[in-house]
Amino acid sequence: MSKEGKALAVTRTTIVEMKKKGEKITMLTAYDFATAAMMDESGIDMILVGDSLGNVVLGYDNTIPVTMEDMIHHTKAVARGVKRLMIIADMPFMSYQASMQSALENAGRLMKEAGAHGVKLEGGREIAETVQRMTASGIPVVGHLGLTPQSIHQMGGFKMQGRTDEAARRIKEDAVMIQEAGAFSIVLEAIPAALASEITESLTIPTIGIGAGPHCDGQVLVVNDLLGIYEKFTPRFVKKYADLAETMKKAFREYRDDVKQGLFPGPEHYS
Repeated sequence: MSKEGKALAVTRTTIVEMKKKGEKITMLTAYDFATAAMMDESGIDMILVGDSLGNVVLGYDNTIPVTMEDMIHHTKAVARGVKRLMIIADMPFMSYQASMQSALENAGRLMKEAGAHGVKLEGGREIAETVQRMTASGIPVVGHLGLTPQSIHQMGGFKMQGRTDEAARRIKEDAVMIQEAGAFSIVLEAIPAALASEITESLTIPTIGIGAGPHCDGQVLVVNDLLGIYEKFTPRFVKKYADLAETMKKAFREYRDDVKQGLFPGPEHYS
């Protein structure tokens, strides 16, 4: 249910049924009310309030500094803009790894306080029991395998995963374990397209790819990348559907010039 008490058009069941029907799933990140409202009106299926906000909103070099309070703050804003689609909130670094109790409490906060409809966790077999306990408690869970940004220091940076036979085998096994634990979907990030295809065909739950090729059941992108408003780094797998950074900078310069020259505000802007 939405905060207004209306039934959502997109739910956990909807997403699972889309795979069965062969209908592609669309997911984008959002971190604020206005963007979420536009996505809701545009027919997107799911919003991910990603801990990527650490990079594209808060200016960190990675997602590790993002806190539960950050996630709750931004998820609340997104929830105010949504009437029909499903909101998934990322669980930030160390919000679910320390203990089962803290994992359940933090996931509960994202749903009760912030208005999320489910949560996303990074990891494979090491979090399977946590996923099982969450789903048993009524918390819809999305998994996340491949490149897991919260583990970049362990991985040695933002690198493609699953390139060796052993690494690919482990990711495939992890996907099955996360499915069996009760997750209703899995994000596959930065793995070879052939591996993503194998995993997608082997699972009954949907896969959502980001840098994992065209054979996943759906796709997700960071909205700032899609709109061209994050200029620090653009991954190869991103398609820019707009170049709003230049549009915004042009508007800022025109405003500056108008104020400096006394052209704004004009007579039409005041009484």
